[in-house]
Amino acid sequence: MTAPRLFVLHTDVIRNRCMDHIASVPEGFEVLVTPPRMNEGQKSRFHSICSEFKRSGIEWAGKFRTGAEWKVLLISGHAVATHQEAEVVKGLEGELVNVRESITSMSKARGASLIEYAQAAAEMYGVQLRK
Repeated sequence: MTAPRLFVLHTDVIRNRCMDHIASVPEGFEVLVTPPRMNEGQKSRFHSICSEFKRSGIEWAGKFRTGAEWKVLLISGHAVATHQEAEVVKGLEGELVNVRESITSMSKARGASLIEYAQAAAEMYGVQLRK
């Protein structure tokens, strides 16, 4: 038994299945319990906001930015605004790289905070968001 199992603890039935599974695994296996991650609706909303920034025609650092570039800018800004670590390192070819958190590993609560930050940034820069 080497395949990882994911149990999302929505009900007592699932919680009991999880405990039964844990009781059956060999000694030395590890269990990690984490808060809920950002859901697909949150991810979709955030990516929509990034697309709206792209469509807005705002220039950043002298250039029009893609949705992917706005994603990096918003996640980085959110990290700084929420007192998380922001790190810029020299890349493999001497370029500067922002080593940042990923939305796939963000908790649901952190994702909600990111969306609030992005919406506030949109308001500040006059980006019209679709609901």
